[in-house]
Amino acid sequence: MSPITVRGFAVASATAVTAVGSVVGVASGSTAQPNDAQATAPGTTLLADIPAGHQVQVQSASLTQQADAQAIQADASARKDAEAAARKAAAESAVAKKEAAEKAAKERTEAKTAASRDAAGFPVQSSYTVAQIQSMAAQLVPGNQFQCFSNIVNHESGWNMHAVNASSGAYGLFQALPASKYSSAGSDWQTNPATQIKWGLNYMNGSYGSPCQAWTFWQANHWY
Repeated sequence: MSPITVRGFAVASATAVTAVGSVVGVASGSTAQPNDAQATAPGTTLLADIPAGHQVQVQSASLTQQADAQAIQADASARKDAEAAARKAAAESAVAKKEAAEKAAKERTEAKTAASRDAAGFPVQSSYTVAQIQSMAAQLVPGNQFQCFSNIVNHESGWNMHAVNASSGAYGLFQALPASKYSSAGSDWQTNPATQIKWGLNYMNGSYGSPCQAWTFWQANHWY
């Protein structure tokens, strides 16, 4: 056999092998393709099937949708928290108002009880010291109102049951005008400081609700 013939045979053999390999490869590929199609749900578009120029847009749109969903969830959670906080604040406010109302009612009851005590229960003396008059007041005025009560008396008369305003004629511990107003608490108002105290307490409760409310008014106006 000539060298040319041998070379031609070799080339032909190589071509045949290549062809066989291609056929086998095609056959193998044809077997895998149905399996891939079965693994992919009908109507599903794979990212690899989308042109490369549009893949970034698809991914960006997906991230935007996720961000929007998260924002909506966050807003809903924030509204829920705000509503819960509002309900809690309203409940606390209601409790505080109720407690304040109960406290005010208790103070009014105590004040009325104290004011109803008979001033005649205190022994009558020819004169009284400031300490004695303050002691009487402490027994007639509710404890939580006494300091306010005392503040007013300090400013009006300095606890002098016979104090007289030279210009107006206002008289006594509370500078009543006219002085005869004290008589509504007892006829001994000129000699018994307890009677004046009872009148002053009644006046503060009736006009302002309590001595402390009267003191608040006095601080703003310097009279009551």
